[in-house]
Amino acid sequence: MARLSTKTSVAPERFKTLLPSLRPTIYHDPNTSKTPNNIRTIAWNPLGTYLATGCSDKTLRVWNVDKPNVRQSTELKGHTASIEKVAFNPVKELELCSVSSDGVVRFWDVKTKTVLNEVKGLGETFTLAWAPHGECVVVGNKDDKLFVLSPTQNTPISSHQQSVPTNNITFCWSGQRLFATTGEGKTRILAFPSFEPAYQFDYKDGPEKEFMLTGHTSSCIVAELHPFNRYLATGGTDSLIALWETSEWNCVRTVTKMTGPVRTLSFSWDGLYIVGGSDDGTGLEVSLSETGEHLCTYRTASPSPVVAWAPNRYALAYTDGGSLRIIGASTGGK
Repeated sequence: MARLSTKTSVAPERFKTLLPSLRPTIYHDPNTSKTPNNIRTIAWNPLGTYLATGCSDKTLRVWNVDKPNVRQSTELKGHTASIEKVAFNPVKELELCSVSSDGVVRFWDVKTKTVLNEVKGLGETFTLAWAPHGECVVVGNKDDKLFVLSPTQNTPISSHQQSVPTNNITFCWSGQRLFATTGEGKTRILAFPSFEPAYQFDYKDGPEKEFMLTGHTSSCIVAELHPFNRYLATGGTDSLIALWETSEWNCVRTVTKMTGPVRTLSFSWDGLYIVGGSDDGTGLEVSLSETGEHLCTYRTASPSPVVAWAPNRYALAYTDGGSLRIIGASTGGK
């Protein structure tokens, strides 16, 4: 397993034979593993040493990647409904944000298990994105309203009602743009913090004036930015992954190997490989981001809707059979 965790890039020819041969480390929580797809969300911390899981049964847990025994994990208690999204502060090792359908967003100090801040009354919140420098988060609810929240303030900084069904949000690396995927199969590019369209056609009027990425025949669920800003990847209920170059925003290729709706997307730390998670199928489909070529399939026992590469090495976290699993789990001995 340690070979896959290398911090130097592995050539595709070697990668496609190595990955399928590896066995995962299983992080088994006996209280939550009984229900398939109970794990709704997973997130690595910035150093790739800890991984958080949020579950539909309200369990929020942070695992030390080198210690798969549940007794050596940290449970954070307090949410009263399904935990829909978790994410670590990108500039702090152990500050975690959690979003629940109970309408409460919490900021946690994982080391002390304390709540640093909470914001209540936000409706059925289900999506979350940290600004790249950690100064704020944007969360969205099922009424298509986006809120800007501070880690230290218990009321929203601002709120922004969206005119279209909004599924997911992610920041660009500068923090000046937001990508918002929509139920219309499009991805909006919004200026931050104004939430106004970042690009518009001079020769059009009304809603048609806004420039959007149109690449899916049905709802666009998720967007993920390449670690070096080469591409924005989007995935939808049409089972397609579209890769957009980030200068002229042309769709340069599509990945068609996925089965079922694309629920999550993740680039490897070096941007060479992309993997998607889906509610259907029994395998993780890994493709080359530069060509769209399908590279290999990592077989799973059940569908794996939630996947995430570590931020600094080839360690791939995913859900299978109700448990968290990681291929190449070693953090290098920390």
